[in-house]
Amino acid sequence: MEKIQTNTEHETISLAEKLALLLKPGDVITLEGELGAGKTTFTKGLANGLGVKRNISSPTFTIIKEYEGELPLYHMDVYRLENSEEDIGFDEYFHGNGITVVEWAQFIEDYLPEERLNIRISYIDEHKRELEFTSTGTRFKWIVNELMS
Repeated sequence: MEKIQTNTEHETISLAEKLALLLKPGDVITLEGELGAGKTTFTKGLANGLGVKRNISSPTFTIIKEYEGELPLYHMDVYRLENSEEDIGFDEYFHGNGITVVEWAQFIEDYLPEERLNIRISYIDEHKRELEFTSTGTRFKWIVNELMS
């Protein structure tokens, strides 16, 4: 587990852009944090790094939003699936040709791939955030090491 503190929204976005350059198709990132912690801001940075031109917004009411870039970005907010047994085709995204970002991933834990990168974003103050990276699998450990260097 590694931690990084960002002092501005721009720093959070820049960190996510750097991460995007290390990702490959089929990679899954889970984001944890309270409302307003910066999960969607982080996803905007990933989208920038992947060359997505569209505006990124939280998919709270649609559950999944798809964005085209150099690699497709699949942005999921599965908060509304709490206590649901519904599988909405997660495998197609998790093992597909794009990058999948899942907010509130604890609600679909049984569907998540074993290897993934979990990022917990904590609110420190209006601008500062702490990002805690927990990787499963050797590939994501390498990615975190690259990101920290």
